[in-house]
Amino acid sequence: MPFDRRDFVKSLVASVAAPAVASTLPGAQQHRPATAHAPRRQKKPNVVLMICDDLGYGDPHCYGSNLPTPNLDEMAEHGLRFTHYNSAHPICSASRAALLTGRYGLRMNTRGAFGPESGTGTSLDETLVSNLFHKGGYKTKAIGKWHLGNSGPYLPTARGFDSFFGVPYSIDMDPLPLLRDETVLEANTDRTTLTPRYTDEAVKYIEESTGDPFFLYLAFSYPHDPPMGSPRFRDKTGFGNQGDCIAEIDWSVGEVLQALDRKGLTSDTLVIFTSDHGPWYQGSPGLLRGRKASSFEGGFRVPFLAKWPGTLEEGKVREEWVSSLYVLPTLAAVCGLPLPEKPLDGVNMESVLFGHGTMPERKPLLYFCAMGNGGRDVHCIRRDQWKLRVAQAIEGEIYINDRTTGARSSSWLHVPELYNVSLDMAESYDVAHLHPEIVHELMASLEEQMPSFPPDVVAEYAALKQRKGDWSTPTAASPRPADYRNPPSSYAPPWRQPH
Repeated sequence: MPFDRRDFVKSLVASVAAPAVASTLPGAQQHRPATAHAPRRQKKPNVVLMICDDLGYGDPHCYGSNLPTPNLDEMAEHGLRFTHYNSAHPICSASRAALLTGRYGLRMNTRGAFGPESGTGTSLDETLVSNLFHKGGYKTKAIGKWHLGNSGPYLPTARGFDSFFGVPYSIDMDPLPLLRDETVLEANTDRTTLTPRYTDEAVKYIEESTGDPFFLYLAFSYPHDPPMGSPRFRDKTGFGNQGDCIAEIDWSVGEVLQALDRKGLTSDTLVIFTSDHGPWYQGSPGLLRGRKASSFEGGFRVPFLAKWPGTLEEGKVREEWVSSLYVLPTLAAVCGLPLPEKPLDGVNMESVLFGHGTMPERKPLLYFCAMGNGGRDVHCIRRDQWKLRVAQAIEGEIYINDRTTGARSSSWLHVPELYNVSLDMAESYDVAHLHPEIVHELMASLEEQMPSFPPDVVAEYAALKQRKGDWSTPTAASPRPADYRNPPSSYAPPWRQPH
């Protein structure tokens, strides 16, 4: 689809005039099959899974932004838009590992973001969804940012993908090599051309596909900081570099959808679009509190669109609470693939995808922080709309991940905080004292789940509970150090004072 500036401006004007979309409606782990099932088909569907780097919940137009994203809007109009889909982690490598395995990244040596000098990656004994597709007779292709390890045994071609074209880690890491399988094509690639090059590779792969079903994993490098669109999109949106590179991602989505149309594969292909976690310095978390790396909703809740004409309902909004941990078991069920041997943290959400049946029983979800203690500190636990905060970062600004503030540690809250994030998506009103039974239930689940993690994570949890913040810390504040001394003239209510 050639880029036409007049059409783009029309789209921009229309998007600015359109009303914002902001949903606060409520929605809906041990592995059990769901009662809903995909419609029986003559052949296995293709799957295209697209994931952005740092795209916020409020960035696409169909989620309330004024950015022109007509192709994402088209996916929402002719598919499903999820309003309560959460990543499993608020930073890059750990979130991608969870998406591709159905298990928390902390279970597999993936706690934060691997860098050029990491020398390791996601544990090699883990089964990725690409392994399942490959063993199930699918052709498999990975394009874009990988970030689960940058050496031979950790690269996509050793993890169930037939081929790979992309970069091993984030756009802000240097040097940034461009790889074809395990061969370095460019030692330090031109970052401004990555989105169109990824797109060309994806379109070519679709056009050259034969009768075999395929799994295409397209992982954009943007809008991660520093955001850079290619020359054809630069300064076109009026929303700066961040807006330009998001518009280019939207264009790429349109190119992929059109390639499926031309090939006659649209009705045979499940297309998913999402993000690894919330936005970093720029971009929009919508009305959510927090950003990338924080354990507030703005760090975890992201867009999730699904389109499969003739199979999924069109133009529907799904308000059930779901997680990126659910993607692997759901794709396995839809595509008739066997599950991994290791126990999953995610469950099959076919019932939500196809709009009938009930979700299987699942454990409350854990929110781990991104930075302090190697990302091993747990901050929150959530069941449906109820989110209990038990710990918080003790250093640095709590709304944003800014490495200039130094390494973060966390402290255990003197009084846990409970938020109804369906009614209070900005996590502004602590209601723990109104629902002591929910606080007790979630605390009990946290204590039950933590021993299942690796010993170092369990040890950090025990240490965290002893690293209590000062009792005078106001609700929703960064915990004051344990040796903090309140001025004699200050007042604290009795319920905040030590018991």
